[in-house]
Amino acid sequence: MSRFQHRIGECIVDFIISLLMKDTDALVKQKYLANPLRVPLPLERYGRVRKSTYRSRFFPKSEQQTQTDFGIDPVTGFLPPEPLPRLSGQYRIWENALAEAPELLRLGDDVSKEALALKKEGESWRVHVKSIAVLDIQSLANQRRLLQRAHVILSWLVQYYVHSLPPVFPPEPKKVPDSIAIPLVNVSRILGISPVITFADTVTWNWELIHSDKPVTIDNMTILHTFSGRDDERHFYQVQAAIELHGAQLLCIVESYNRTPIVDDSASMNRVAGDLERIAEIIGEFSDLIQSTRDGCDPYTFYWHIRPWFNGCDSQNGSVPGWIYEGVNPAAPELQYLCGPSGGQSTIMHTLDVFLGVNHDTPEKCSMSSERANLGFMERMRMYMLGKHREYLQHLEQSPSMRDFACRMSTLRGPYNNAVAALKKLRSLHMRIAMSYVFHPLVSKLKQPEIDRVLGTGGNKVVALLKAGVDATSQSVLKR
Repeated sequence: MSRFQHRIGECIVDFIISLLMKDTDALVKQKYLANPLRVPLPLERYGRVRKSTYRSRFFPKSEQQTQTDFGIDPVTGFLPPEPLPRLSGQYRIWENALAEAPELLRLGDDVSKEALALKKEGESWRVHVKSIAVLDIQSLANQRRLLQRAHVILSWLVQYYVHSLPPVFPPEPKKVPDSIAIPLVNVSRILGISPVITFADTVTWNWELIHSDKPVTIDNMTILHTFSGRDDERHFYQVQAAIELHGAQLLCIVESYNRTPIVDDSASMNRVAGDLERIAEIIGEFSDLIQSTRDGCDPYTFYWHIRPWFNGCDSQNGSVPGWIYEGVNPAAPELQYLCGPSGGQSTIMHTLDVFLGVNHDTPEKCSMSSERANLGFMERMRMYMLGKHREYLQHLEQSPSMRDFACRMSTLRGPYNNAVAALKKLRSLHMRIAMSYVFHPLVSKLKQPEIDRVLGTGGNKVVALLKAGVDATSQSVLKR
């Protein structure tokens, strides 16, 4: 694509986004965003779970469970505190198959010289995977970290197997061999997660330490698995891992809110206001991180060489036949959730929504396309989370949100609104970046692209879905 075409594509994206955001901005202008109540708080305060925690005396306390009860680490948050161990013994055959896949497999519709030269090797790999005996996973049943590693391996093997198959016409259902389908479903049932590749498999569990004797930091993490073998893909995952790791600071604040009573005095109000201001800062830092996606991941490389590997069985909304998990009852409820990995599966973003009281179910005012895209999507994305993390969100929902508290305490509405404004800005930025990575590469291929019909790997229309998230966030702003 020429520079001129590239610039034309960017202009189209900007124009469409400006139209989409017009109604949302009008919603926000109806509400008053106060200037922040500034209570300086050092970043170090959030480096660990504080003992000085609080809850409102106005609300009943929820069951006293801590985040550690839900598999959440006080330092790394939803990321594991250390890399997952490799499988050994009889399960080593899975590890070996995954190690071979990047060198032998290319997308099934790839007609490059390299892909054609690897065609026989790819077929041999699939024959080998199909011949693997169906392994019993009971010896892993009580070893959570090994189960998580098994889910990573098996879900990646499924994607490699399915998407390296040569296309057939007319299209027909793709069969996932029982050698990987059955153990993947069994592992997923124990973990409480969908039997398909998820955000956890590509980001949360997909890393190791560069220096094993040093702590978990984004500079000391390296991505384990990529489909394309490209640095663009590694950068894409690493940015998301950085957001998850940075989110541990947010989780410290949420834990504080849930554990200690608040009295109606200036000291308590200043403390809560300060926490809300810190949340707004953290969300702003999320925005900086997501913006850095562009620094190392080219949109065209992502769209044509990385994104196709993400597609799940239902990512095309029924436009192509689905997948058959051989040896698994096709009516099994788990098989209803087989879309690809999506940022919508990030538990840290769901935690923000629950804590701030952002309602994605019934936005007061949004476009019909936004409403249709939004209904049920965020709830459905929870099925792709680790069961313990999904339970954590349910636990949070049993208690009143920060929005409920801010409604009763007028001095908190300004800081609360600033946090919501930061979240709305983050979602608007995410929509712009998603448009660049999903729509923009199509400009050179489609003369009249129907942008509202471009599908995300989560199985929903990208534009309508992201616009719905912005709308729902805007509706959370409180009137002064």
